[in-house]
Amino acid sequence: MTRSKNPADRVAGYSLLEILIVLAIIGMIVALVGPRLFSQLDKSKITAARVQMKSLKSAVMTMRLDIDRFPTGEEGLKLLEKAPTEVEGWGGPYLDGELPKDPWGRDYVYTPPETSNDSPTLSTLGADGKPGGEGNNADIVV
Repeated sequence: MTRSKNPADRVAGYSLLEILIVLAIIGMIVALVGPRLFSQLDKSKITAARVQMKSLKSAVMTMRLDIDRFPTGEEGLKLLEKAPTEVEGWGGPYLDGELPKDPWGRDYVYTPPETSNDSPTLSTLGADGKPGGEGNNADIVV
């Protein structure tokens, strides 16, 4: 079988070399841009945690106006959703929907105030789920 010398008879397509060059360029772009995108994702989780905790703290402060006290350590943030029978003046639920988890899928930590003049503390353990840490792993406290 002989090959036709006519250019119109050739099949159009890409050569293996052209495909490899395009894949190499795509790989370099991913290597340069990928880490920046992941750091932005971590920053957005930290921002989301702060916003959620401020919203929860606002709900706790509203509930305090109704029941004239903050939740105890045992009651915690669950008191925002459902009141035990012994709590008078409860006008909740104080949240739309369920009690949210932090952006890493863990419960927020509620610490009641030590004195009547203090306010409660809400926190999350950050990306690593361990106390302390730096950067994205740092605890977030409101």
